[in-house]
Amino acid sequence: MQYESEELPGTLEVINPAWRTLDKSIKEKLRQIRKLQAKEGAESLRSEEIDIQVRAERLEDIQALEADLATLRVQRRQMTRKVPLSSLPDSERPQQLLPLGKLLTDTVKMIAYRAKTALVGLLRPHLEKEADARALIRELFVSSADLVPNEEENTLTIRIHRMACPAHDHAISALLAELNQLSFCHPETQARLIYTLA
Repeated sequence: MQYESEELPGTLEVINPAWRTLDKSIKEKLRQIRKLQAKEGAESLRSEEIDIQVRAERLEDIQALEADLATLRVQRRQMTRKVPLSSLPDSERPQQLLPLGKLLTDTVKMIAYRAKTALVGLLRPHLEKEADARALIRELFVSSADLVPNEEENTLTIRIHRMACPAHDHAISALLAELNQLSFCHPETQARLIYTLA
């Protein structure tokens, strides 16, 4: 297996790291503004009386964020979005995997994507939106689980810890029931895999 990388040509143009940092800051400011505006909108729709002081402070926060946002946008506009690779310091220059290593990496990524898409397809009937199914699968991939081997029955029980809300638990339970019907086995021990929610 190859782990080496090779230098990319210095004439290749890449996204300017300083531009990318500013772009991330702009997106974060926009997110903060939208969050405050949503809070303000939700409170203005309520019939109960709104604390004028709290509302005034929130509006000041929004105005300050909008001023920061305008400054960041001006800075980003004055900066070049793409720069030649040769203009970057060595520590910030990306490396390219050698062809064989890249091929292996791309293959693993493709297999992982297809597996994720297949799980989303199994989960989709239990949720309203495909985006919700994809988000729940991402949450499932990083959730904790207990592994309980049973040598006598040649099984390996995977007890996945519960999700953030009961609706997600219900959807994941249905997914796990479908996976159990497929009777997957561990590739080395041939133990039958049993999926449950803890």
